[in-house]
Amino acid sequence: MNTSGPSPRIPQEDIDPQFTDRWSPRSFRPASIRQEELLSILEAARWAPSCYNDQPWIFCYAIQEEHRRAFLSALAEKNQRWAAHAPALLFLAYRKNFAHNGKSNRWAAFDCGAAWMSLALQARKRGLHAHAMAGFDADKAHTLLNLPKDRYEIIAAVAVGKRGSPEQLDDEFRDMEKPNQRQALDACAHEGAFSAAAARAGMTPPAPGRDI
Repeated sequence: MNTSGPSPRIPQEDIDPQFTDRWSPRSFRPASIRQEELLSILEAARWAPSCYNDQPWIFCYAIQEEHRRAFLSALAEKNQRWAAHAPALLFLAYRKNFAHNGKSNRWAAFDCGAAWMSLALQARKRGLHAHAMAGFDADKAHTLLNLPKDRYEIIAAVAVGKRGSPEQLDDEFRDMEKPNQRQALDACAHEGAFSAAAARAGMTPPAPGRDI
C-alpha cells in the first residue's frame, strides 16, 4: 500500500516497484500502531537469511508510552526532534558470536542488513514507513536494553509509523522530506574486477543530510 503518491524514483532496469517505493520519511502521525502491525513487520525480519542460519539479530521495540520515552531518550537530539512523533521505536542489535560454536561472527552485521530490509519492505506492505537511524547514544542504549557490550552490538535505531504531514517538521528537515535518488548502476556493479575509474564516472555524490 502506497500512501505517499507516485514515486519520483525511476529505476534503470526492470524491478518490482516495492524497492523504489520504500524510503525513509521523518514525518510520522502520532496515532498509535497496533501490536499486530508491529509483529507483522518483525515476523518478516525473522525470515531473513543469515550465515549458518544463526539469526544473530535482536529487535527491542517500544510501543507503550513508558518504553517509547525511554527509547527516545537514547537517540541523538537531532533525531529526537522528529522521531518523537513516531508511534513505535526499535533498536536493532546482533550477537557478536555464533550460537553453535561461540566463534566471532563477522557476517552478523550483513545479516542484520537483510533483516532490516525485510522489515522495511513489510512495513510498506502494511501502509507504514520505517526510518533507520545511526544517530543514538550507544552506551545509553546498551544500558537501557540490558545488552552487554561484550556480547552484543547495537547497530541501528528505527522509527516506525504512518507518514504524517511534512508541515509538522522543523524547517531543517522539511526540505529533505522526499524520496532520494541513487548513483548509477555502473558505479556499483562491475563485471570482473572492480574498476575505480568506471565507478567514479557513474557516481553521483549523495545529497548531504539525506537518509537511506
